[in-house]
Amino acid sequence: MPLTLHGIGTAVPTQRLSQEEAVQVAHRINAESPEQKRLMSRIYQKTKVLSRGSVLLDKDAERGTSQEQLSFYGPESPGTAERMQAFEAHAGPLALQAASKALSDSKISPGAITHLVTVSCTGFQSPGVDLFLIDKLELAPSVQRTHIGFMGCHGALNGLRVAHAFAEMDPKAVVLLCAVELCSLHMAYGWHPEKVVANGLFADGAAAVVASAKPSCSDPTLVLRGSGSTVIPDSSDLMHWEIGDHGFAMGLSPRVPDAVGAALLPWLRGWLKDQAIELEAVTSWAVHPGGPRILSTCSDVLSLDPKLLIESRGVLEEHGNMSSATILFILERLRRRSSAGPCLALAFGPGLSAEVALFNLAR
Repeated sequence: MPLTLHGIGTAVPTQRLSQEEAVQVAHRINAESPEQKRLMSRIYQKTKVLSRGSVLLDKDAERGTSQEQLSFYGPESPGTAERMQAFEAHAGPLALQAASKALSDSKISPGAITHLVTVSCTGFQSPGVDLFLIDKLELAPSVQRTHIGFMGCHGALNGLRVAHAFAEMDPKAVVLLCAVELCSLHMAYGWHPEKVVANGLFADGAAAVVASAKPSCSDPTLVLRGSGSTVIPDSSDLMHWEIGDHGFAMGLSPRVPDAVGAALLPWLRGWLKDQAIELEAVTSWAVHPGGPRILSTCSDVLSLDPKLLIESRGVLEEHGNMSSATILFILERLRRRSSAGPCLALAFGPGLSAEVALFNLAR
């Protein structure tokens, strides 16, 4: 039984950093010498992230409204408890914006929601974002809650798989899925190449979906046909996400794109064959932009026209890597702009693992 995505909503913090402003923050908390400052500037240019949002941005009253800075980050790295306090303060309101937009887009009332799936790998609290959404959206107290935690950048695809399972189990189920990630809470201090690169890529954002087994009466529509997963052998040390005393620490090896490139094509061809579709028949691609090299690797090994990844690159440039929420930003753009046909969503995370979801895009 397919899952129809009736509505999609996205939200980013109002306050934003340009690439130049982000570099200045990096100079303050990461660089320890003039040489490292010069290298930092080149690293940030290579990320292709031109702008990003952060819930931690405050206006500098003394310098005027045009100046922004990450006031959360002073001379000493904040501890994990302080970072989680910021998550508790900011995650719910940002998730609420995305969920409200998804409900409005779907034209489905909050009272019709039977299942709530939340996704995040950047914060923990209980009561959490799910209870916040139930209260603020006035969802029924009987809403069945599921949280997808610490899955990384492909978490929203895991969440869609859960939503699909609920719809198959109960054709009357109406699922609200909401992914919220506050990656800026976990910026690492000091000079460590892998962590510096991660600092340059990640940002804050939230995205939500309202879905059910009931077909949509409006166009355009994304319909989930199936999903798959694979773990790339001998790659567990290439990407990791660990809780430390000073936030959640990201390890991101430069060998990740090569490992993905070596495994991607044979696995994906085999999986698509099981779905009775050829790789060349896919007309739209939502590839999670873990970084520009991930996108170029996928384009090369899958022989994709660069135009097919324009939405993935656009989200990376405008918003950065918002972890699990990012793939829903891309799907929302594809739904509005792409031609009808099969649409493939693809994302990678610690493991290394890859997640894929196959949609029909109907107009």
